[in-house]
Amino acid sequence: MAFVDPLIEIAAWVQAELVNLANPWTFYQLAIIAILFVVAKLASRELENRLESRARRIKGHQGLLRVIIALMRRTDWILFVLLLFAALTAMRAVTWPSRTLLLSLVMSLSLAWLFTSVISRIIRNRLLARTIGWIAWTYAAIVILGINDEAAAFLDTLALPLGQTRLSALVLLKAAVLLTGTVWLAIVIGNYFDERVQRSDELTPSIRVLLGKVVKIGLVIAAGGIALSSVGVDLTALTVFSGAIGVGLGFGLQKVVSNFISGIIILLDKSIKPGDTITLGDTFGWIRELRARFVSVITRDGREYLIPNEDFITQQVINWSFSDEMVRLDVPFGVSYESDPHEVSALAIEAAISVGRVDAERRPVCWLTGFGDSSLDFVLRFWIRDPQQGLTNVRGKVLLALWDTLKENDIEIPYPHREVIMKRPADAPPSD
Repeated sequence: MAFVDPLIEIAAWVQAELVNLANPWTFYQLAIIAILFVVAKLASRELENRLESRARRIKGHQGLLRVIIALMRRTDWILFVLLLFAALTAMRAVTWPSRTLLLSLVMSLSLAWLFTSVISRIIRNRLLARTIGWIAWTYAAIVILGINDEAAAFLDTLALPLGQTRLSALVLLKAAVLLTGTVWLAIVIGNYFDERVQRSDELTPSIRVLLGKVVKIGLVIAAGGIALSSVGVDLTALTVFSGAIGVGLGFGLQKVVSNFISGIIILLDKSIKPGDTITLGDTFGWIRELRARFVSVITRDGREYLIPNEDFITQQVINWSFSDEMVRLDVPFGVSYESDPHEVSALAIEAAISVGRVDAERRPVCWLTGFGDSSLDFVLRFWIRDPQQGLTNVRGKVLLALWDTLKENDIEIPYPHREVIMKRPADAPPSD
């Protein structure tokens, strides 16, 4: 069978290496390796504690700190590689190079493990980082051992014919590695571009978000296509599969697609943008971020609502800062009939102006709105520029200032009077 030949070659290589192990110098090298490993373990304990206290002083460079911490966590392996290199150099100076093959092999494998383990620490997901690290080290070990051709031939024999396409384990492995690498690189480049765009003052916030998302999605799609085409996958063969995905999206993921399209519409028509103060239903707050599926809204009490994009398209939204940051607020109040309404109006305007958040350029107004049952009814109207700082608090400050002003000028704020008449039945006995 086709897959037997690679296995025979690998078995022959293993047998030849086992024969070489019978050499006395092999045991000498094993002893040296064991001793150096123990020495590296013992020396790394004290060295790692000293280095970690200094590394913690690094501020503002999270990526660099992660790499340094990852290196410190592998201090024993770093020392082990350095000791192996020193021993290898000394032995080659006094004996034949053939008597140091095992040392050279162990040093190469250790160096490959050190490199892959440190690089994989950049990935925040531990499971994914370990998986990628083991895969990368396994590939490096196969290359170092010199059996990469035999391993590739064996993986290529494990194939599944799909019509005119032959899908082997080797192709799947190459596709997975290339796809992971290219997509990761595309995400890194997309995030860098997004950060640069967000710093641009010449673009509106909505255009910044739209450009960042379009570039990210485009780079990921292009990376996937490049990775698949690099391993020989015919992209035209995926048309049927993509059509099936489209049908599935239309039926099973219609809400997800609806929110995604709604997010694009929101970015294009610029109806809302990061920093806007909005009211949607019972939710009042300001927009922190626009995502592909939802909008992040933070309220005054610190809660963060993740509202689907579709709600901003289908429901009524109050955008307090859509075209102008100025917002008008009304404060109704009443005074007794003995008060002069002209004086009350002037005092109310002065009280509102005394509050810091009230805009003095657009002068507040106070109007008599009606003759109530027990009071003259007024409404005080004023403007603010920072609705994201809250509405209830500024209304409260204006009411307190109004209370102090009316009290200083002996203007009474009445409360309703009620007259209660109690009647006794005619046949009721007289009370004592």
